[in-house]
Amino acid sequence: MDLVVNGVEHSLDLDPRTTLLDALREHLGLTGAKKGCDHGQCGACTVLLNGRRVNSCLILAVTLDGTEVTTIEGVDHPVQEKFLEHDGFQCGYCTPGQICSAVGMLDEVAKGWPSAVSTGEDHLSDADIKERMSGNLCRCGAYPNMVPAIREAAGR
Repeated sequence: MDLVVNGVEHSLDLDPRTTLLDALREHLGLTGAKKGCDHGQCGACTVLLNGRRVNSCLILAVTLDGTEVTTIEGVDHPVQEKFLEHDGFQCGYCTPGQICSAVGMLDEVAKGWPSAVSTGEDHLSDADIKERMSGNLCRCGAYPNMVPAIREAAGR
């Protein structure tokens, strides 16, 4: 199968049961996406597929032939700088998934996609950020610093 990861095409010969997360980590050496729960509940493995955020532990790599995958190693976005400025991480384990999710989420907002708490205004509230990022857990509790980092990265 062929997989485009961070702009580089890779030909892989994988067991059909290999998840995207395992393909990235074990076959391509891209260890930014973390294996947290391995059940799609924590978001530590979040990457972008054709720009949309997904839990890479839930997707079989063989289903993605020709798909564009962006991992934290391929992200270049203002949200990274804002996470640093606002100390939006503590231990750092969840940070790659948080940042990939934030990048995907900001793209969703730019496209006008609503969330469960959206007001319909062109305003990304703290409640909206929290709702949209709720699929990414942080055991250290750095959320109070992540929210302003994401808000500033959005330019709001």
